Amino acid sequence: MDRRTFLTGSLGASLVPFMSRFAFAAGKPVSWWYESAAPAQQEAIAKVLVAGFNAAHPDYNLAIDYRGSELDKQMRVALLSGSGPDVVYTAGPSYVAPMARAGQLLALDDYAEKLGWNKRILPVFLEMGKYDGKLYAVPKTYETLGLFYNKAVLEKNGWKAPTTIAEMEALADEALKAKLVPFASGNAGWRGNNEHYVTIVFNSIAGPENVYKALTGEIPWTAEPFVAAINKLNDWWQKGYFGPDYFSLETEQFFAQMAAGRSPMLPSGTWHFQYIQSYFKDNADQCGFVGFPSADGLGGPVYALGVGSTLSISAASQNPDGAAAAIDYVFSPEFYGAMNSVWQGEWNTPLVDLSMVKISDSVPPLYAETMKTLADSVAKNQYGYTSWTFLPPATDTQLINGIEEVWLGRATVADYLAQLDAAFQQEKAEGKVPAVPAR
Repeated sequence: MDRRTFLTGSLGASLVPFMSRFAFAAGKPVSWWYESAAPAQQEAIAKVLVAGFNAAHPDYNLAIDYRGSELDKQMRVALLSGSGPDVVYTAGPSYVAPMARAGQLLALDDYAEKLGWNKRILPVFLEMGKYDGKLYAVPKTYETLGLFYNKAVLEKNGWKAPTTIAEMEALADEALKAKLVPFASGNAGWRGNNEHYVTIVFNSIAGPENVYKALTGEIPWTAEPFVAAINKLNDWWQKGYFGPDYFSLETEQFFAQMAAGRSPMLPSGTWHFQYIQSYFKDNADQCGFVGFPSADGLGGPVYALGVGSTLSISAASQNPDGAAAAIDYVFSPEFYGAMNSVWQGEWNTPLVDLSMVKISDSVPPLYAETMKTLADSVAKNQYGYTSWTFLPPATDTQLINGIEEVWLGRATVADYLAQLDAAFQQEKAEGKVPAVPAR
């Protein structure tokens, strides 16, 4: 998954003394299955998470087992058979409801009260992790979409970071004249990148209020605001804003394209912060990020809220207290600061208070500023909705695959939205729509 892929990066030397001890064999085992991670990220997990937790909790012994792209399949099989890890790691809230409905997850309400999660975690995320009124999951990371841009390219051409859709389109048109690809983008490594752009226009053009109404069944996905949004996205595609190589570029390639100045803008999510130091190197301050410009009447950027992954406890766990302790550790200011100092964008836990968090000076200030802006927006209920967090699985798949049919002229916008709405209505009737907190 593009928003959850990992790049090899260097670990901050200043944090090595922070976690100098690795896990000892003593202590009651706590198992956690993880997805893929590059060597540098595995080192960060070993030092900051495993060694840090085990040092602070000598009665437990946390171990991470990397399962790669097979994680979801293996997790489903294991939970179905009553086995698997203590800490259940999923790709988002839409995965949680079926597991909770099947009785495979432990309700976390008692731990949330006992360990103070109700006070430490932003309330909206606790609501998103509920099923039938009980808490079954908390987010490992939350994220948003926006617009990365190359400051040097904009300055060279006399352009300014756009604040409205009209300004962004004007910049993109000028970029085309300058033989640049307006949007650095691609889906060769992860087809799901398609939904980033659909999510952007649903929130920044149709507006979050309309997305909320569609998610709660008040209006259909065929309503006029969504027609306007997809028409606009298709216009950008047909104009060439996404360039000629969209279907052949992977994440690292299109981020490098923006860093090298061949594209002025990169519309995507905060998980891309992990790439800045690798591709901009000593010029990290030349990478900018703003909330994605919005249509008139929306009052500024809409920060679409996304959950990149969730943490739960298996109902079959032999050590639920240890699993809860490991999750609790992830929600500490000390862990947030240490992990985000070496790995930005993948461990942005939804803490209510970031004032106690200390991040290494080597991390571009833009990251901390963006995360604070996002946290403030969520706390004020000023946020939108990402498709991978709030849509049920089959609907999300239709959203991802179907937009290509529109771009390639094999389906109309009306056809696309009708198929999206049909999938959603069926899953809604089946109780598969993730929890949608009231605005």
